[in-house]
Amino acid sequence: MNDTPGWTSPGSAPSDGQDGSGIPRPTTPADANGSAPQWSKDQPPAGRWTPPTGQTPPPAPGRNWGAPPPNTNWGKPPAAKPGVIPLRPLGMGEILDGSVKTLRTYWRTVLSFSVMVAVISQIANILAERYLVPKTPAISPDATPAEQLEQSLQSAQNSMIGLGPALLVTLMASVVCAALLTVVISRAVLGRPVSLGEAWREARPRLLQLIGLTLLMAALSAGIMLVGLLPGLLIGGAPGVALIMLLGLGATAAMIWLVIRFSLASPALMLERQGVMTSLKRSAKLVQGSWWRIFGITVLTQLLIFVFAMIIAIPFAIVAIAVDGDGFSGLLTGASPSFGWPFLIITGIGGVLTSAVTYPISAGVTVLLYVDQRIRREALDLELARAAGLPGYGPTPGDDTVGG
Repeated sequence: MNDTPGWTSPGSAPSDGQDGSGIPRPTTPADANGSAPQWSKDQPPAGRWTPPTGQTPPPAPGRNWGAPPPNTNWGKPPAAKPGVIPLRPLGMGEILDGSVKTLRTYWRTVLSFSVMVAVISQIANILAERYLVPKTPAISPDATPAEQLEQSLQSAQNSMIGLGPALLVTLMASVVCAALLTVVISRAVLGRPVSLGEAWREARPRLLQLIGLTLLMAALSAGIMLVGLLPGLLIGGAPGVALIMLLGLGATAAMIWLVIRFSLASPALMLERQGVMTSLKRSAKLVQGSWWRIFGITVLTQLLIFVFAMIIAIPFAIVAIAVDGDGFSGLLTGASPSFGWPFLIITGIGGVLTSAVTYPISAGVTVLLYVDQRIRREALDLELARAAGLPGYGPTPGDDTVGG
């Protein structure tokens, strides 16, 4: 028998394997004649206790009396939110919302350089399309499918060569925009505003390394695609076309895997102030085990950006075609279209409006994915709370960036 003082829950078995036969039972009191009292068989029903209004009786052990109270998360306060996101692991909607909220809250700083970058990119594209891209020759209707595919590949190659300088200008402008946006978003997480001059001073020392990282990623992607397409290009003919399609799909899958694996290298380089190779390794470590999640969020973001771009671009394209109908008539007749300055300028304005909004959203999702992965793996939320000066998290550190 258990001799320790205390109480035993109702319905529990006696301790030490006893069956309870040795436990003394209360005896029924006798009446004045010494015999047990005799109770009538007709007794009133047992009383039923009704709890007061608004109260529920405590559940008996081992019984389920119904659903738990509405708020069962007592003692767990909501996550701190000094800026655009709560300091806890984020969901996909919170990442998108944080990116849009950054654009809405700091629109003066963000649009001041995103519009500038968009204008530079569109001017480069307009000039390249007008003067550098060769006219596409008409495809002969008598050509075989293999010959038509070869002609299409040749036309695409000529267009890429002509657009090369414009793509390089756009790439450099996008790198500068991404660097500035990374600084702005890192401050937005802490709820601290930042001016364009402050963002530039903080991002400028890392620009050369960020450009090197971007060119390295572009070279790796192009190398993978070249390795996949080269055998088919060397063989030529129908077998070469089939090999191009087959190996091209494999090269595309490998390139996507590489891009997602190293997608967090840019914010790691900017915010942790590390080198190019160290940032690539850092991204691979953060993405490990979450590749599909990051891939899904990235694809969904790009899909939403594409839909938004189409919503803006289609009206401008309709107006451009109405103003400059010669190029559109060329498309209808099957000849090579030749769009004039009105068409290029009007579509360029639509491109500026689209890029000025989509650049910040795309960069914001990348940076917030980086922050989310560090919160999940390294408890970055605690460091961010201290950096934001929230009470109860210790002294505020001197560095107010996410990576510091």
